[in-house]
Amino acid sequence: MASSKIMVKRKVPFQLYEIKIKEADDNGLMDISKELGLGLSLEEMKTIREYFIKENRCATDIELQSLGQAWSEHCCYKSSKSILREFVFGIDHPDVMSRGDAGVMKFDKGHGYALRIESHNHPSAVEPYGGAATGVGGILRDVVCMGAEPVGIVDPFCLGMIDTTSKLPKGTIHPRDLLEKAVKGGKDYCDILKVPAISGAFFFDERYTGNCLINVGALGIVKNKELRNNFVSGPGEIFILCGEPTGRDGIHGVNFASADLSAAAENKGARHGVSPIPKRFVLAACIEANKAGLVTGMKDLGGGGLSCVVGEMALGANCGAEVNLEKVPIRDKDLVPWEIWVSETQERMMLAVKEKDVEKVLKIFGKHKVPATVVGKSTNVPHTKIFWEGEPIFDMDLEFLTGGPVYNRPYTEPKVSSKKEEKIPVLPSNNEIILALLSDLNIASREWAIDQFQKKGKNTVTGPMAGKGPGDASIITPVKGSNKGLAVTVGCNPWLVAADPYRGSMGCIDEVCRNLVAVGARPHAFTDCLNFGNPEKPDRMGEMRESVRGLGEAARCLKIPIPSGNVSLYNESSNGVCILPTPMVIGTGLIKDSRNAVTADLKEKGSLLFIIGDTKDEMGGSLLFRKFNGSGGDAPAVDPANLKRLMDKTLKAMDKGLVKSCHDCSDGGFAVAMAEMCIAGGIGADIDLSKVKGTDMVKLYSESNTRWIVEVSKDDETAFKKIFGRKAACIGKTGGARLKIKGSSVDLAVKDLKAAWKEPVGKIMKG
Repeated sequence: MASSKIMVKRKVPFQLYEIKIKEADDNGLMDISKELGLGLSLEEMKTIREYFIKENRCATDIELQSLGQAWSEHCCYKSSKSILREFVFGIDHPDVMSRGDAGVMKFDKGHGYALRIESHNHPSAVEPYGGAATGVGGILRDVVCMGAEPVGIVDPFCLGMIDTTSKLPKGTIHPRDLLEKAVKGGKDYCDILKVPAISGAFFFDERYTGNCLINVGALGIVKNKELRNNFVSGPGEIFILCGEPTGRDGIHGVNFASADLSAAAENKGARHGVSPIPKRFVLAACIEANKAGLVTGMKDLGGGGLSCVVGEMALGANCGAEVNLEKVPIRDKDLVPWEIWVSETQERMMLAVKEKDVEKVLKIFGKHKVPATVVGKSTNVPHTKIFWEGEPIFDMDLEFLTGGPVYNRPYTEPKVSSKKEEKIPVLPSNNEIILALLSDLNIASREWAIDQFQKKGKNTVTGPMAGKGPGDASIITPVKGSNKGLAVTVGCNPWLVAADPYRGSMGCIDEVCRNLVAVGARPHAFTDCLNFGNPEKPDRMGEMRESVRGLGEAARCLKIPIPSGNVSLYNESSNGVCILPTPMVIGTGLIKDSRNAVTADLKEKGSLLFIIGDTKDEMGGSLLFRKFNGSGGDAPAVDPANLKRLMDKTLKAMDKGLVKSCHDCSDGGFAVAMAEMCIAGGIGADIDLSKVKGTDMVKLYSESNTRWIVEVSKDDETAFKKIFGRKAACIGKTGGARLKIKGSSVDLAVKDLKAAWKEPVGKIMKG
């Protein structure tokens, strides 16, 4: 606790201090921020000082601690909100049902589905098992507090090279160990809650070694009548806190997540405890109470704990709140009031309930043996007031408390990769290149992880694998008795974003759409996690701004909403290395009848193969250049209007039953995509790319967007060509046990392609 120079203990029979903020000079303000661990800047502290000067009183320690949480980057998005408002907010769609803690989109006449992604990066870098596990727990609470039942988890991770032999900075966990523990943490949590991990992704690069990205997404299904807000419906409602007793774990967690990952990693209090077994019962009780119509609003106690959830639930209905803090059940008996208020102990939810329904709700939680306690009520005065055994210890205007600062931080335009500076690498034979790309850690099979998860629930139609190879998107049927499918996939390419943040981020949207269309689903919604470095550095800010501009423009042109999302900044390690700029996009799509879903595995010999879309000389950021030390080159551009036209045509062909298999061209270009289709189906192909423009390198390895490879029966050739015209070129046929590409000297056995793709990750992780 801070020194007596800036604080004085109030004469009460519990620990409460008054902070001498009114008379503090600039140095004194920064002393307060530092000694209380608030993580606030001088300008922010000055604003707070002015508030208490107007109030003509000292601040209490619990009030300043609450402001430290509410005004953190993690909670108030002070560096990103202005950019999000400019480019992303306001993309409307008639199917958006809610933009709460999770977005909710219309699924059918009687149901909506919830979608959300968030980050758990810094906690996972310090303690990967608990960080990943509590990441899953947090995202499930976001779904449940909308009234939805969880139906699937999505786990996209970015880590350092798991095969590195380099000496790592002190305190850095080896990427292999980190991946092993993070996968186990996520797996254990999913298994206990019986929620399948239906999709995910791994991205490996040395720039994630000191600061991993553990992003977690979730889907849920909710009946229209059971959809809930995340706030009270008016004054006079009762706050019921349910779940785990409050402990010291997670204190200052949002401050920890709002600074560079350096000495802050030693903040033991910022670490989260893991307790997934009670979680199952917490969620079950919340869902039962909601189905009974006894809950008016729910919110998860995530970042900031009680200090954020109470004010946000009240302010959502223009109300205030009164809390009797001594009623909060605690695990650590020596907790003082401010610690109880800001603790981020997991497995907790806050419910808003009409007074007449309180006993019914408590009875339901008692049946599930989940602690549930009345801790306060909503009021008609827009303040949060906290009492400890009748003693007032906190009284703050909610607009001031929860509003937080909004910055337009200075930025510099990012330098983008260009054709003028292209350096084409010296390349081996195409056979060697293709095998090398397939065995690259960013392409190779993820079966080592996939096999650990409960990847298929009772409603899963297609999972992460297609036949014996990689799939494009997973499909579930979340409504009992209905074949309507909900598809989900991940779109992310940090290297293309680094090469050109605007184009690369548009490419993330394009990739999501390609993946969804590849299985026969029409893209419907996006949720994104924006992982970037220190926003106080103009170059980092420039990357983020251009990235968000690209995401927003692509989504707006496609008229596909982004009803939820998350921002994670300050992703820089203790030695000053910044992560790659990493917008992580999860996309969902709808398919009328999931029995008609298409997968990427080649189905039979003698079929025709077509490539849809245009291949261009766009090698910037490509896997080929990264693997063989090329540089420069244009990053792949996106034409949203063209993307929409080709999506419509491809889905039309699928609806008519003309497509037997489909796979999008992405990392590694056509060569890798074609090889993956052969691996998945166990069938070879004879290819002739003479109808495709460009050099041999461009034809095989360009990562141009908006392209698919499709398998079509000879009998359907005429009907298929009628739909596409010149936008699809016949490039060969399926058959045999080898992949051969005319004029490129490519002649590889499918079994050798499979061996190159299948072995690397599993060998490293099991070795």
